[in-house]
Amino acid sequence: MTKAEVFEFFRRLAEDNPSPETELAFGNTYQLLVAVVLSAQSTDVGVNKATRELFKTVTTPAQMVALGEEGLKEHIKTIGLFNGKAKNVIALSEILVRDHGGDVPQDRDALTALPGVGRKTANVVMNCAFGAETFAVDTHIFRVGNRTGLAKGKSPLAVERQLEKKVPAPFRVGAHHWLILHGRYICKARTPECWRCPVADLCAFKPKTAAPKSKRA
Repeated sequence: MTKAEVFEFFRRLAEDNPSPETELAFGNTYQLLVAVVLSAQSTDVGVNKATRELFKTVTTPAQMVALGEEGLKEHIKTIGLFNGKAKNVIALSEILVRDHGGDVPQDRDALTALPGVGRKTANVVMNCAFGAETFAVDTHIFRVGNRTGLAKGKSPLAVERQLEKKVPAPFRVGAHHWLILHGRYICKARTPECWRCPVADLCAFKPKTAAPKSKRA
């Protein structure tokens, strides 16, 4: 895409959804961090269901440590890989209490030093909690970036680097939300719904998917 096309791409997504947000439910920055760690290879819907009761009583790292690994497992046992995730959440909570005064750090290096926190998780927290211009490349963004021609790359990091170069200033904070939502609900993995896509004419994907017969009728 040209610079003008990239600008128009995000302008249309922004027009359709002026205030994009993560679909994970949380009440503070610590709960956001926990939710994102739990969301690895799980759906936001599934994580929200598991944390609904948990987050009513656990709002700080100290409270999570007091709950303990077994207590946490009881809340999140419906989530995939919950044993490893519970271990990581307790461990990162202990570190936050010990080394950060119970606060979630704002920089990527400190975040990725926490158990269970990779670059993508750190980018989500930095963006959603602190308004940083970061691009958390998940499977949706990786697919949309490559399929549309917006940001091609053979790895999530390569796509992230392309987005860092190409996304214009007015859209940098909201960009990863728009791309995730676009990939989740329109530019789907198996069958992209090109027939209702607001940026179809800017997209390099061919052939475009036609509307189902019921929709055409």
